[in-house]
Amino acid sequence: MNEIASFIEAMPKAELHVHIEGTLEPELKFELAVRNDIRLPYGSADDMRAAYSFNDLSSFLAVYYEGMSVLISERDFYDLAMTYFRKASSQNVVYAEVFFDPQAHMARGVPFGTIISGLRRAQQDALSFGLRTQLIMCFLRDMSARSAMQTLEQSLAYQDWIVGVGLDSDERGNPPLKFADVFERARGEGYRLTMHCDVDQEDSVDHIRQCLDDVGVERIDHGVNCVEDDYLIHRLKESHTGLTACPISNSYVTAGLKAREIKLMLENSLLVTVNSDDPAYFPGYINEHFISVANAAPLERQQVIRLVRNAFMIAWIDGGDRDKYLQNLDAYAGC
Repeated sequence: MNEIASFIEAMPKAELHVHIEGTLEPELKFELAVRNDIRLPYGSADDMRAAYSFNDLSSFLAVYYEGMSVLISERDFYDLAMTYFRKASSQNVVYAEVFFDPQAHMARGVPFGTIISGLRRAQQDALSFGLRTQLIMCFLRDMSARSAMQTLEQSLAYQDWIVGVGLDSDERGNPPLKFADVFERARGEGYRLTMHCDVDQEDSVDHIRQCLDDVGVERIDHGVNCVEDDYLIHRLKESHTGLTACPISNSYVTAGLKAREIKLMLENSLLVTVNSDDPAYFPGYINEHFISVANAAPLERQQVIRLVRNAFMIAWIDGGDRDKYLQNLDAYAGC
């Protein structure tokens, strides 16, 4: 293991872009299938992994949503979250903001309360080993804005358990503007706002502009296509908008890790971060993502520190908590 990898692995980190459903490893998927008497189209966990062959966002999503069928009870969602929380903690993640997709489960008849109660109980138990987490509720952009609004309204009964809202799933033909009214309502209800602008999608550059100028989000998930447009670089820097990049997942749905673009974002003083996205499907949790981009770009130690510092800077936490995390990071890094 090289020096930068060792430095990354022991560093206290924040993760701001991880889909809890995307942490469902094949072994747990089989366990839940047995628990819920669901037959999977694979003979073993290894067979399932071998079938994970993605070349674009759509081919990934087809397998991703199929895998959710085993998540039914509150216990299932608890086990899913706790498995990720323990893995993240083992990689020295001390704070995480975690996406969840309630529409994908409610469409199968799973109540909103079942989903979030299981996740919430896992969050509380994760505090015992030093991991603090918050939940971000994502709307599925390939469903209607009306469905998103109805989901938003259901969430209000659990508002104290949800820090913000996001937008994910298939971006083709589903621009940010489609959900402008939903996000305006969410802002009015006190939620923080982020949206996916996936890598190398149709109209990626304009979608980032819509997020900034028309919707007014605080963060953009992925968003590496911003480097193609000087206006976007200026707007992102001026507005202090955070960006949550995921290099390994990039390499599965487009050309490469986008390591050069992430380095360029750093060089332009953008608040870019590194995260694991869907680590059960794009093999690699946060340490592997950091190591991959640090080696490929390549990045100096101070640039790696900046990526981690950015994550704490744009996290949806209060100033006192932020200062404590940054002090611990600085102590580790010898700053």
